[in-house]
Amino acid sequence: MFSLALRDDAHLAPLETWHAEEFAAHLDRAREHIRPWVGPSFVTTDLAGARATLARYAERQARDGTCLFGIRRGGTLVGGVMFAAVEAATGNCEIGCWLEPAAEGHGLVTPACAALLDHALVERGFHRAEWHCRSDNERSAAVAKRLGMTLEGLRREAWPYEGKRYDKQVWAVLAPEWTAAKS
Repeated sequence: MFSLALRDDAHLAPLETWHAEEFAAHLDRAREHIRPWVGPSFVTTDLAGARATLARYAERQARDGTCLFGIRRGGTLVGGVMFAAVEAATGNCEIGCWLEPAAEGHGLVTPACAALLDHALVERGFHRAEWHCRSDNERSAAVAKRLGMTLEGLRREAWPYEGKRYDKQVWAVLAPEWTAAKS
């Protein structure tokens, strides 16, 4: 199976439908922490929902669309990264991430996202990768900055959550910027 070492005892690997039980247990630890920052269909509450989420991503991946990768630390699923959107015809994609609270601050997300950017912008030859986050999600914006992304704009009140609307930041990096920063 594909697995990429991130650091210490942490690895990045595909998150597939057969990981539903592990994903459900992870969401039990992460749910309330990530709920404000990710889409509501992602934050399931039971095994059937976890299986459905993973199946939905697998179906999209089969059509050259979105896909999920789990971050495991010490063999335990603690978060992940994803291609939230893939537009192969235009060479554009959007990446994202999530972590349970105990996994924050261990330097896991930035190298995992960098691996996705390498795959999209170098291996696949895409031209643009985006990062979307609520404007009040400082940790997410910090990842985009560490990845060398540029804050391109703000979509006002584009993120509904619990009856309130939040502004959404749009960050991006272009393939020439990514390759220049790596060399």
